[in-house]
Amino acid sequence: MKAVILLVEDNREILDFIESNLCDQYTVKKTANGKEALEVLRNEIVDLIVSDVMMPQMDGFELCRIIKSDVELSHLPCILLTAKNTLQARLQGLELGADVYIEKPFSPKHLKIQISNLLENRNKIKNYFANSPLAQLKTIAHTKADEKFLETVNHIIEEHLQEPELDVDRLARYLNMSRPTFYRKINAISDLTPNDLINLTRLKKAARLMSDGHNINEVSEMVGYNSPKIFSKNFEKQFGMMPSEYISGHLKG
Repeated sequence: MKAVILLVEDNREILDFIESNLCDQYTVKKTANGKEALEVLRNEIVDLIVSDVMMPQMDGFELCRIIKSDVELSHLPCILLTAKNTLQARLQGLELGADVYIEKPFSPKHLKIQISNLLENRNKIKNYFANSPLAQLKTIAHTKADEKFLETVNHIIEEHLQEPELDVDRLARYLNMSRPTFYRKINAISDLTPNDLINLTRLKKAARLMSDGHNINEVSEMVGYNSPKIFSKNFEKQFGMMPSEYISGHLKG
């Protein structure tokens, strides 16, 4: 599936120009100001935002500030476009959490490269987290808000690891979030479903326990598996090695 890019620009000609340069590679949604953009972000899945700075009702700086301070949206990368080429304006955008700051006039090719790099780097981080037994959940955080949220999620999952019935509904309740909001946030930030994340957290906890010298039977029970065989099968599926191989190859080697 194509990544979804939200364009926020009050100049119709520039809006259509940017769309025409991105629509071959991405699914593009368009809004004319920050308020409209927030309505879209609350109701639809978006992967990255490209916003002008100078706009009526809500400018790009305020939009970026709200996005980066809102736990539901803070994972979204933001590119700011502006005719303001002063150092002060650039610093203001970056201080508010903008991932990239591009001055007008700009090259469409330059914009496409910046978008591609942001999305690719985030995918690399997600893959590293999913495939590395000892990589912590906060590895995939891109903002302080995300880091705090993920640390809370990880703490709650680990606190309830021995509950086989731990699922997305229960975890959402522990976090005082609605199920759809929680599901959308976790999927966007990690490419995992909440249930996949729960299982992955169990397996990563198991890797740490094995690092501390616990045997496979002990570990499987400690992280909520009723069967060491199922635990071993899931560990191998996730990390490409049996728990015994992890112990011998990664700890003794």
